[in-house]
Amino acid sequence: MTKIKVIIPAYNEADSIAQVIQEIPEIVSETIVVNNNSSDHTAQEAQKAGATVLTETKMGYGYACLCGMQYIAERSDKPDIIVFIDGDYSDFPEELTKLVQPIIERNIDFVVGARNKELREPGSMTPQQIFGNWLATTLMKLFFRATYTDLGPFRAIKYERLLALQMEDKTYGWTVEMQLKVLKQKMTYIEVPVHYKKRIGISKVSGTVKGSIFAGIKILGWIFKYSIK
Repeated sequence: MTKIKVIIPAYNEADSIAQVIQEIPEIVSETIVVNNNSSDHTAQEAQKAGATVLTETKMGYGYACLCGMQYIAERSDKPDIIVFIDGDYSDFPEELTKLVQPIIERNIDFVVGARNKELREPGSMTPQQIFGNWLATTLMKLFFRATYTDLGPFRAIKYERLLALQMEDKTYGWTVEMQLKVLKQKMTYIEVPVHYKKRIGISKVSGTVKGSIFAGIKILGWIFKYSIK
């Protein structure tokens, strides 16, 4: 039987984290919430909902994801597939089965949950998110002949392939780094359309001017770094 573990980076998601955890399908063997220095009750809510809760005090999406990976690496019960999902309840956790299906049935290495316009709730993505996704995926198409249309955070990857990527970004560039390294290592990948709704609470990245600017710089930095290699 395929063993699946979920990593959820979470910063001040006390109002939403329990709903995310409760709607994750039963095929998942462990849900790991990485509390990224939250000032609210994210950790307590996640624990009450049945998740394994880790603490990462260094602020950053990538730091939280790497913390979850380190925890898994230190355990004997290694998974076959890792799924990443945000803790803000903007994704539909039950669609996890759609993401892992191509890996299980078709031996695909990496699957991105693509937030296609027709499946997005109006207003669920900010104009800067939409533009940033378009720019990043267009550049990846231009430089690497990629077929990505989104940098969606809801994604699934074979555990052994995730380790091979040697992920390093600590903050906003985590998702694009993963997609670029999948391309560079010639792994197989596809996108699966997923539904997307307005998040609970305010985004720490796209909800602020500073966050949007820094995310944009990080994403473009990774793309140009790999384009000149």
